Amino acid sequence: MSPPESFESTIVVVGAGIIGLTSALKIQQLIADSPSTSVLLIAKEWPTSIPGAPITHSADYASMWAGAHVRPIPASTPQLQREANWLKHTVAELEKHRLREPWVGITRLPGIEYLEDPSPEYLKQDAHSFASETRLSGFRKYEAHELPEGAKLGFEYETYCINAPLYSASLLRKFIVQGGKTLQRDLKSEWEAFILAPNVKLVVNASGMGFGDDKCFPIRGQTVLINLAADKTITTQKKDGTWSFIIPRAFNGGTVIGGTKEVGNWQLEPSQETRSQLLEAAQSIIPQSCSQPRKPEPSKVIKDVVGRRPAREGGIRVETQAKDTTWGVKYVVHAYGAGGRGYELSWGVANEVAELTKKVLSSSSSAKPKL
Repeated sequence: MSPPESFESTIVVVGAGIIGLTSALKIQQLIADSPSTSVLLIAKEWPTSIPGAPITHSADYASMWAGAHVRPIPASTPQLQREANWLKHTVAELEKHRLREPWVGITRLPGIEYLEDPSPEYLKQDAHSFASETRLSGFRKYEAHELPEGAKLGFEYETYCINAPLYSASLLRKFIVQGGKTLQRDLKSEWEAFILAPNVKLVVNASGMGFGDDKCFPIRGQTVLINLAADKTITTQKKDGTWSFIIPRAFNGGTVIGGTKEVGNWQLEPSQETRSQLLEAAQSIIPQSCSQPRKPEPSKVIKDVVGRRPAREGGIRVETQAKDTTWGVKYVVHAYGAGGRGYELSWGVANEVAELTKKVLSSSSSAKPKL
């Protein structure tokens, strides 16, 4: 990565996960008419279109290991209502990218969900409330005879699957082509970023785990990437709290079979026992995920995947922090702790980051003394 050049002022984004990449692009749009201001993206790890090759990514770089699909959650709390608003922005952006840039790895396809112990919020959903809350179309609740054994609720809708490594690499390429600068650095604090470029106006902290925020914790996820040609994404929520899901990836990227949600588990190595459990649990939904007849031979495992989702008590932190320093008041816009919802909330969070950035820039400009 090349070091930053000398500009009059710089906005720094820390973190090249999906939240950092989308935020950097939205800030580029914000300052498009300000040639004297540049955006610098600083990160320890960077996207490649194939995770693990040729660069090895750590389990903490969750954006490289994500499924990823858009799977809405009922907006039953103030935080989930905020997330639903971010999701609607993301859905609009994904549809725009799918139509204008089909090569970035976004697929629109049927999403199917089965729940063995659905909450009241799930049970009362209908086509109108679902579309209003998600901006996704095609909602249909299944009749009792359509449900698999054990399921109390099932429904389908039109949604999106994302080839996560390909999409992230495409966003980074777009950022660079549009004049963005990059710097590879393993920062220990978001405040370090203020000394890494000339006249840093503000820093966006999209670091995932938040640089020591004691509300943050990892959620370990293990999945299996197989060579199945699925064309639907299916999720089953079991009564015992376990999950089974199928997420296809565009451009023959295989299909992700998952998955686990292990709070506080720091284990890096994939478990072969877990792999067997995931594949076995998915057998009942794999046939439904494929419109075309499958070959009789079993699917081949391409890779066992382990990633740590950066979660946070109370949900993702998106807010501005001001700090009085020796060099004056410095501003950080925080955007971290999305857990397993980074991709489906990304563009909505990025919009809010850009709005917070705009407010900081406006206040800084108005605070300048008049001569």
